[in-house]
Amino acid sequence: MAEQQIWVLCPVCNNKTRTKIRKDTELVNFPLFCPKCKKENLVTIKNGITTIIKEPDA
Repeated sequence: MAEQQIWVLCPVCNNKTRTKIRKDTELVNFPLFCPKCKKENLVTIKNGITTIIKEPDA
């Protein structure tokens, strides 16, 4: 039986990205690009919850 996959949603505009994850997937410091709003955010995904990582200004 295949594991169900879900689309990762953009944390800015809430649209689908081109990335799919499974329920047990963990991403740390992942550069997530959204083709709709053309933004790239550094995110961490654990237990299906996406968190944006704020980078300090240089």
